[in-house]
Amino acid sequence: MPEYEVAIVGAGPGGYVAALRAAQLGLKVALVERSQVGGICLNWGCIPSKALLFNAELVSLLKRADEFGIAFDGLRLDYAKAVDRSRQVVQRLRRGVESLLKKNQVALLQGEAVLRGPRTLEIKGSGQRVDARWIILATGARPRTFPMLPIDGQRVLTSREGLELRRPPSSLAIVGGGAVGCEFAYLFNAYGVKVTVLELLPRLLPNEDEEVSRLLERSFAKQGITVLTGTQVKGATVGAAGVTLQVAARDGAVKELAADQVLVAVGIQGNTEGLGLEEAGVQVERGFIKVDGSMATNVPGVYAIGDVTGLMPLAHVASAQGVMLVELLAGREVPPVDYAFMPRATYCHPQVASFGLTEEQAKQQGYQVKVGKFPLAANGKALAMGESEGMVKVVADARSGGILGAHLIGPQVTELLPELAMSRLLEGTAAEVGFLVHAHPTLSEVVKEAALAVNGEALHI
Repeated sequence: MPEYEVAIVGAGPGGYVAALRAAQLGLKVALVERSQVGGICLNWGCIPSKALLFNAELVSLLKRADEFGIAFDGLRLDYAKAVDRSRQVVQRLRRGVESLLKKNQVALLQGEAVLRGPRTLEIKGSGQRVDARWIILATGARPRTFPMLPIDGQRVLTSREGLELRRPPSSLAIVGGGAVGCEFAYLFNAYGVKVTVLELLPRLLPNEDEEVSRLLERSFAKQGITVLTGTQVKGATVGAAGVTLQVAARDGAVKELAADQVLVAVGIQGNTEGLGLEEAGVQVERGFIKVDGSMATNVPGVYAIGDVTGLMPLAHVASAQGVMLVELLAGREVPPVDYAFMPRATYCHPQVASFGLTEEQAKQQGYQVKVGKFPLAANGKALAMGESEGMVKVVADARSGGILGAHLIGPQVTELLPELAMSRLLEGTAAEVGFLVHAHPTLSEVVKEAALAVNGEALHI
């Protein structure tokens, strides 16, 4: 008999959550991690970036203090202390995860694992072998890079190096206008950095609803962030004084853009190297491990979850995949992960949150669509907070009233999304969301009003 029932490689939000759930289900679990528990998300991604973004929100609010009748002299911003606070948050959460693993009797093994067959792992350097009935690969991913922009950690950075900076540069060019690029743009702009975002596609957050993207672009412009969409980086010169980028605009004109530093945020590539995948016969496609709907690879007994699969690189997706998989391994019946309706969140300011189909996608898929929109500018709580920028947009099936998608931009909208997602999960309609009484005054009233607007029944606009 194998020593363990489940052996998991990688202790990020996919691996450690899968380990905890498997242990709760009575399975004997080993979890192998080469670095720190929590993976990139907890240590060098989701958590420290959100701590710094909260600092940026405070800084932005302090700069508007006069609007609220507050005056003071000698405002001093200590970015290094903000970074220290972000690391303290990380350490606290990491200790919490380690405690949970210990409490649930998960064997945490330190080292780099390699497949030695469909049922065996070896810890490199130690010769230790781990035999298990099932092996789950949860090794995550790392930032994708450009050959023309080699990462040196000094002038050309990834998000990892960006979170380690203790002094903001005077100017920063960000290559990539997705969630990571937009979050760093807001963060450093709040601390007085001259920020330019370069995006190859026609708009920021190109996977979001077009109206939301346009609103974010206008907000960034008001904040002083330069956004160049439809712009391609053609070359780069890195020197002692900074970086000069050669960029081509939509019309083909090439110009130079100088910045102290460049942050590359153009996607990810799976951590598949050194795992012994080729020797074990595990199929890799475009740099990611190929899996089916139950997270199984082509090798019986070997599974993969999270960013290394390339399916939807979000921490909560990795966790959902891990829970679904171990539930299946334990013999339970569980629904598959629904990627189409998985929540998405961008934590710049204003925040962006969404799930499901955009208006354009719904029409392309043949739906008869009704759309309800409601602006934050008509919400009492938003006005009281001085945060009236943004809207909620609900996309519904005109025939059934079912919610096809929701797209939000504004203050703290990442906290408003679950209500609509839950309504969709329970096969509720926009009309039913509109029936629900919301406390007044709250930001959540914009959700109710947008749902009512689907049928032309919004009350406050």
